[in-house]
Amino acid sequence: MTSVARRQTQQADGRPSTDALEADWLGACRRIVASHRELFAEQQGIAARTVYAGIGEGGDRALAIDRRCEEIVFGELEDLHDQGHRFDVISEERGEVTLGEPGSGVWVVVDPLDGSLNARRMLPSHSLSIAVASGRTMADVEFGYVYDFGASEEYVAHRGERAVVDGGDLRAEGPGFGLEVVGIESAKPERMVPVLTALEGKAYRIRAVGSIAISLCYVAGGRFDGMLTSRACRSVDAAAAQLVAREAGAEVAFGDAGLGVSLDLEARYHVAAALDPELLATVLEAQKQAEPAPGAEP
Repeated sequence: MTSVARRQTQQADGRPSTDALEADWLGACRRIVASHRELFAEQQGIAARTVYAGIGEGGDRALAIDRRCEEIVFGELEDLHDQGHRFDVISEERGEVTLGEPGSGVWVVVDPLDGSLNARRMLPSHSLSIAVASGRTMADVEFGYVYDFGASEEYVAHRGERAVVDGGDLRAEGPGFGLEVVGIESAKPERMVPVLTALEGKAYRIRAVGSIAISLCYVAGGRFDGMLTSRACRSVDAAAAQLVAREAGAEVAFGDAGLGVSLDLEARYHVAAALDPELLATVLEAQKQAEPAPGAEP
């Protein structure tokens, strides 16, 4: 990241520690995608992908393919650490892991497989999501990477610079017909009904992709006029894509907390996004009917 000065410190083992914000995150992400593609090609069929391997640190049942995707990610992260970078990792399956001495001031937020149910059922819309942050809140995310395996599209954003899709500028600009298409995530029927009722007469069509990261990127590109969750999400679901959306010019909100919400894995909050403040206000009003986030005021 060109906007962050390069710094070196000394690790406990005597090796120099290079500021992890300067690491080749884009190259690492692309190598992860290539390895994930090989894994998905090897693991074909619903039965092969419906093998569980315990409970992840995020609290959900973990698929074996989730674990293997995460192993690939950590292989690349460990290579970056071997190059002298130190950072803390917040990952859906392993929780928080420190690579190097604590106190690096850099956090890497990883969802190795966002849209696990889609991947298990051989539906194409699932993604890799990696964010790199200089602090422990959404506002501190410096680099965001989302790869949509269904569309074979790569979304990249650097804080304060721009967002791109497959190298081309990404702009949150729709046709100007209001909430013509709204994405909704965590689409369990009983959660959706109150939200959909609140959107009646305000939105024309609803789409449920099955990946929060992809839905946020769809707002970033003007494919969705807005999106919202009907169940509280975790940092790993949204950290990278919210930066993509914001750098593309979209409005993003985490309930009433703004961008100051924690990146910690145990934190839970709703996320919503839209092409402009007026559309976001409509989406947020509907989201008030959603299942409250844990710990939220009734």
